[in-house]
Amino acid sequence: MFQQEEYDVIVVGAGHAGCEAAAAAANLGSKVLLVTMNMNTIAQMSCNPAMGGVAKGQILREVDALGGQSGIVTDKTMIQFRMLNRSKGPAMWSPRAQSDRMRFAEEWRLTLEQTLNIDFWQEAVTGLLIENETVAGVRTALGVEFRGKAVVLTNGTFLNGLIHIGEKQFGGGRAAEKASSGITEQLIELGFEAGRMKTGTPPRVDGRSLDYSKMEEQPGDEIPGRFSYLDTPTLVKQRPCYITYTNPEVHEILRTGFEKSPMFQGRIKGLGPRYCPSVEDKINRFADKDRHQIFVEPEGSSTVEMYINGFSSSLPEDVQYRALRKIAGFENAKMFRPGYAIEYDFFPPTQLNLTLETKRVRNLYFAGQINGTTGYEEAACQGLMAGINAHNRVHDKQPFVLKRSEAYIGVLIDDLVNKGTDEPYRMFTSRAEHRIVLRQDNADLRLTPMGYALGLASEERMQRVEQKQRETAAVIEYLQKKSIEPAEINGLLTELGSATISEKTRAVNLLRRPNVELEHLTRHLPRLALELGQYQPDSLEQAIITIKYESYIQKEHLQAARVGELENFVIQGRLDYKQMPALSHEAREKLLRVQPETIGQAARISGVSPADISVLMVYLGR
Repeated sequence: MFQQEEYDVIVVGAGHAGCEAAAAAANLGSKVLLVTMNMNTIAQMSCNPAMGGVAKGQILREVDALGGQSGIVTDKTMIQFRMLNRSKGPAMWSPRAQSDRMRFAEEWRLTLEQTLNIDFWQEAVTGLLIENETVAGVRTALGVEFRGKAVVLTNGTFLNGLIHIGEKQFGGGRAAEKASSGITEQLIELGFEAGRMKTGTPPRVDGRSLDYSKMEEQPGDEIPGRFSYLDTPTLVKQRPCYITYTNPEVHEILRTGFEKSPMFQGRIKGLGPRYCPSVEDKINRFADKDRHQIFVEPEGSSTVEMYINGFSSSLPEDVQYRALRKIAGFENAKMFRPGYAIEYDFFPPTQLNLTLETKRVRNLYFAGQINGTTGYEEAACQGLMAGINAHNRVHDKQPFVLKRSEAYIGVLIDDLVNKGTDEPYRMFTSRAEHRIVLRQDNADLRLTPMGYALGLASEERMQRVEQKQRETAAVIEYLQKKSIEPAEINGLLTELGSATISEKTRAVNLLRRPNVELEHLTRHLPRLALELGQYQPDSLEQAIITIKYESYIQKEHLQAARVGELENFVIQGRLDYKQMPALSHEAREKLLRVQPETIGQAARISGVSPADISVLMVYLGR
């Protein structure tokens, strides 16, 4: 028998969820073992080489604010930065970075290797050690047993993974990597429900063979931002992305492959992501459209490999190749490898508690695609939360759960646990009812105090938050007191199409106008610019957002407080909802499966009506 010391936390899988889980537990003080099938693919960007985006950028900022590592790694390895949705309100602003795929993985590995308390083991895990309905460790393909007080499973697409390219199919968790078997079968024997999902990836091509003059260039922001709230490196040299389009000839060639399509011929059983369909799915579902957008994204700062975003496909490789060459700029394209679809096992997340611990086996946590999600950011935040809670569990500390009103992370986990998902779950701003207060710019103010209290966010982070709070308050106070004469400002107001003033007016009242921005005032009033120049840009931005959206923000906080009252109604113990005939049949079924911990959680379960909640509150004597 191979002997090893007992670990506090064992993390299985070293993708985005596994990396954050291992780093969080180790940085909190747990002795961690990270088991991966291949040490050379730690934090591999299996799909597009980018971090952030709509709603995903908010999640990444939250991970960073709590003391996670993904934002720092992204900043150190990005090759382009863009703030999306600037034309909309601040609740929609979403940072996105194009990453250097190879450097991203390398930086994550070095980060983990330099983290105290983490050991590594390269091998497939084929089973769990279970004792008295509690996980006690893992067993590998070689029969090696590692004992641990808690286990976090972050298996990604590797559980019984099956890759499809046309009529060909073969086992694999990723291109050129083996699938993992054994864990699904054991969990099903233990009573877990499992399902199948699918995702896909597009072809990669040789950038030297493309004609960029026929495409639309998409540069990064003139002044690039960053994801981390720490002083990470400023991006100096950016690489552009490009936009081109499919056309009717491309669509016709793709249709010739439909008879060999694993999706249309029923060989793929799992459901794919509705919001990221394959190119063949797009031309089939949207037959009235004669073109679809294609984003050409560099895989790194030096490599010639390009990622063809929007051309995900599982059609035969020759069909993919012929269709690609009919896209503008791709006439002479050379393909490095074709796109493919991959099916894999997942476990409906209604089988979890809000801590991401399973209900059937104590001290066992699931994070990432095993829970039915899609996306690096969704995986990373689950890994972070599972790592924190696994550490807290084995050290007899309180669970750490974020509310829907506190973070996008809270929305994501609450949705998964209470509503489940039958298709790959992706985060959108529309999923967050409190999005006006869950912005990317204030994630540090919302979450760093929590991360600091946990022991994960550093003293430096907390000091930065306190400075930002002081500066934001000082800027607001200054603008509330600062009076501006009509003669000073009316010319600018006329220029902006805003009503002129007839008497002295506070700066704060001018800034509440939708078409008046702080930069307008500072450009026009040099003294104002001088007096505000002492403050950090993020403090100024925070102050202006607070001023402009004050009434909306207050309204959201009141609404969140009302909803929070239901969270205070704790449901003690495991109730037998079958014995409550006044509940609807669907409510009894869903409540029995989820076993909510509070009335608030019960109210968010899909299929549980307000009438059911009233019945439940009467039953509980509320």
